[in-house]
Amino acid sequence: MADNADRANDLVLERLDRTLAARVPAQPGRVLEECEECGDPIPFERVQALAKMECLRCVECQGYHERRVRG
Repeated sequence: MADNADRANDLVLERLDRTLAARVPAQPGRVLEECEECGDPIPFERVQALAKMECLRCVECQGYHERRVRG
C-alpha cells in the first residue's frame, strides 16, 4: 500500500514541478519619473516602497485616483 502512495506522491510532485517551471516570471510594473496626473517628480523612495508594482502617480494624486475609482 505504501508503494502506491509513494508513486502517487511522486506523480503529484512531478506535475507541480512542471507547472512551476512553466510559469512566466512576474514582470515589474511600469515606473514613471513624473506623476502622470500632475507632472510632479515621483520620489525615489516611493518607487522603492512599491517594489515591483506600478508607480504612475505621486502620493496625493494616487489618493485622489483611488477615491474617484471607489465612487
